[in-house]
Amino acid sequence: MKNYLLYLLLAGLFISCQQKNNVEEEMNGIAEKYVKTVLEVGLYDPLYVDAYYGPDAWKKDVAVLKQDKLPVEKLLSDISAMKTELDALQIKETDEMMNLRKLYLQKQLIAVQARVKMLNGTKLTFDEESKVLYDAIVPPFEEDYFAEIITELNKLLPGKGNLIDRLSDFQNDFIIPITKLDTVFKAAINESRRRTKQHISLPENENFELEYVTDKAWAGYNWYKGNNFSLIQVNTDFPILIDRAIDIACHEGYPGHHVYNSLLETNMVKKRGWMEFSVYPLFSPQSLIAEGSANFGINVVFPRAEKLKFEKEVLFPLAGLDTTSAELYNKVQDLSHELTYARTVAMRNYLDGKWDRETTGKWLEKFALRRANDAIFRFPETYRSYIINYNWGQDLVRNYVERKQGREQNVKKRWDVFTHLISTPQVPSNLK
Repeated sequence: MKNYLLYLLLAGLFISCQQKNNVEEEMNGIAEKYVKTVLEVGLYDPLYVDAYYGPDAWKKDVAVLKQDKLPVEKLLSDISAMKTELDALQIKETDEMMNLRKLYLQKQLIAVQARVKMLNGTKLTFDEESKVLYDAIVPPFEEDYFAEIITELNKLLPGKGNLIDRLSDFQNDFIIPITKLDTVFKAAINESRRRTKQHISLPENENFELEYVTDKAWAGYNWYKGNNFSLIQVNTDFPILIDRAIDIACHEGYPGHHVYNSLLETNMVKKRGWMEFSVYPLFSPQSLIAEGSANFGINVVFPRAEKLKFEKEVLFPLAGLDTTSAELYNKVQDLSHELTYARTVAMRNYLDGKWDRETTGKWLEKFALRRANDAIFRFPETYRSYIINYNWGQDLVRNYVERKQGREQNVKKRWDVFTHLISTPQVPSNLK
């Protein structure tokens, strides 16, 4: 009798393993089709594929498919078939990683489908677009919210008169001289790297190259090349304030995009063979996780007091800047950063056609304290609702980490939760 029961138990385990293997094989098949579909969309949208480090053969297979115009019907049919196939997969509730993988692919496919439709001329509102592309909608912010922040800034900033001019004049004393830029940035990256590696185990071969560029819509960018290597670019068209050295070093490097991509490649692609993570479609929920965690990661690796200390003792001297007003500068910058949602409000109305460029510019000057020039419109006109990934993404990640971390100020727990987030399949709606 005991032998019979043991036989039944072993048979059950065998069947369970076979079922799991079959589901994983089906998921792998969908993942390959997903990757090739993303690569195919990228043939018609130069901004779409931010990174790819999968098999060269897949890229070659897709390259020969290029036509004179986007094959909309074929792509939408392929995506619909993948969604149906994915929805039909039965996964045990206890298998957390496979359920996360399924949900991740479901959300990514919704975004690919939406991007194809947009490329074909479908018009979506700002909120409709952010929902399907990034799995999130930024709630409304009233003018009173920004007015309170501006009142505080008005009290802090020296001088009298126009607040934008006073803010600009104050910040001008904290611009990194172009001749000191490389020295300051390398010091910031090396320190953020050192601190990150105390808490996150990174591949031995992880590395990056730092490059300075011009004529871009962004201040900094990480081009992940695969095999744990990144090209980090800094746009020198913009005057770079001293606090931005740590911000960009952390956001683009450690523990931001470079670490995020390296962990996904190591844990998902190399260890598990989940090839959907070998491609990164920019206009997708993955970007909210990537940008939100990269921004929040600045606070993880450099808590406010430690950031100020490192800036005063290391970065200010390297840049040749006076540290006398460093504390005031940090207070002003912290408040200024809270005005980022003013830009979201303005661009939501502008891109939805509710406000013209002049109206938008005046509103930005009043509530975002930003000059209404071509530069301020360039990024949102190029990337549209992608802008929510920075501020709303950061807030979603912060709330998720702090909820999981608990109330206690436990540095190790904070890093553990953050590391789990950036090294597993996650979607924005799961962060709430």
